[in-house]
Amino acid sequence: MLDRILGRKDQENEVKQMGRLPPGQSLTNRFPVLHYGPVPRFNPAPWDFRVFGEVEEEKRWTWDEFNKLPRAKVKIDLHCVTRWSKFDTDWEGVSVKTLVDEGMLRLKPSAKFVLQHCEYGFTVNVPLDVALQPNFLLATHYDGQPLDPDHGYPLRGVIGAIPGTEYTTPYLWKGGKWLRALEFMPQDRLGFWEQAGYHNEADVWKEQRFAYD
Repeated sequence: MLDRILGRKDQENEVKQMGRLPPGQSLTNRFPVLHYGPVPRFNPAPWDFRVFGEVEEEKRWTWDEFNKLPRAKVKIDLHCVTRWSKFDTDWEGVSVKTLVDEGMLRLKPSAKFVLQHCEYGFTVNVPLDVALQPNFLLATHYDGQPLDPDHGYPLRGVIGAIPGTEYTTPYLWKGGKWLRALEFMPQDRLGFWEQAGYHNEADVWKEQRFAYD
């Protein structure tokens, strides 16, 4: 037990010295499960993924169609608002930036924000420029395996820090589990946790946890 604790603390000190540990965070080697409400069941037959709002053409992809979209992989550090951080996590899925760059998703000039619509009406908002960063992914796989149901299977938004880059990095809640749609919007609209008092920007390096921070 002591060796395990010392090992974790040594790792934590290492990432802290590298400048990868945001203020108020602690390293974990586990992957804690945190969400509001029950875990939905997945039935691939009726499932679809919708893109709507400030787009030139609304899109709907079935599960099979979604899995044929261009794939992307990213290694990121995760930072949860509940103060744990997990480093060098591997994700695979679909990049919004790739869809836009390859013309599979054409945005109107009025698109400035994105609302992630998830099961049970749960929503998460991010600025468009954040959604278009390489560190934001519509993820289907974690660590080479399909997502666990508790972590958002079959699809979730995920965002984290890419070491050595300056991409905006919000806390992990800014990627919604059990994702069903993206709505592109001309103006911002608060999501579930933002309406409950969490910080709208949620920058991990500024420790923006709550709206009154």
